[in-house]
Amino acid sequence: MSVETELTWDAAGLIPAVVQETETGEVLMVAWMDRAALDRTLETGLGHFWSRSRQAPWRKGETSGHVQHLDAVYADCDRDTLLLRVHQEGVACHTGARSCFFTRLAGGAPASGSPEWPGPMLLETIERVIQSRKVERPAGSYVAGLFDRGEAHICRKIGEEATEVVTAALGGEGDERVVSEIADLWFHSMVLLAGRGIPLRRVFAELDRRHGRRPPEAAQGCSGG
Repeated sequence: MSVETELTWDAAGLIPAVVQETETGEVLMVAWMDRAALDRTLETGLGHFWSRSRQAPWRKGETSGHVQHLDAVYADCDRDTLLLRVHQEGVACHTGARSCFFTRLAGGAPASGSPEWPGPMLLETIERVIQSRKVERPAGSYVAGLFDRGEAHICRKIGEEATEVVTAALGGEGDERVVSEIADLWFHSMVLLAGRGIPLRRVFAELDRRHGRRPPEAAQGCSGG
């Protein structure tokens, strides 16, 4: 028996799919899948869904370019909901927000991806800007100038920024200065990654490996079954 036939589909032959960013754990969106969409997702490694409003299949990013690269698919304990763990290129929401879940109804911290809290999406935004400077090399761009001077120069800048972090921390320059210098260090490190063609998600993956995080395990009775 295939995995698809073991799932619990609704009367219309659909199943809800929660889409989560693998690297950060943020919930990006909820969509619906039919059997064909699930098959296409598993076959291609890209998120495919079923539109109930248009009554038609669709692939995430087919017009915007904001595709979802599949890392894994899980079914919940009742097998009536799917969890897709993906790497999201760009944003997930049609409004331009990183996540569809940015409207806070009550309490708590601002949601990841909302205008109130930049969170991990800010790093990806910076990464895209750095990559564009690498390709376009606009006149007067600081980042383009770093690339023009080569990897050795970028590495020296990282060394200088690391020294400034230590100096700020041990020299009693205050937390605000430490934060500022660490921001500089991170930024120049991202320039080095872009110069070598290494996506930021590889660093996230290495941190995840070291942390020893495991795939989420199904909780018993979580949907009242």
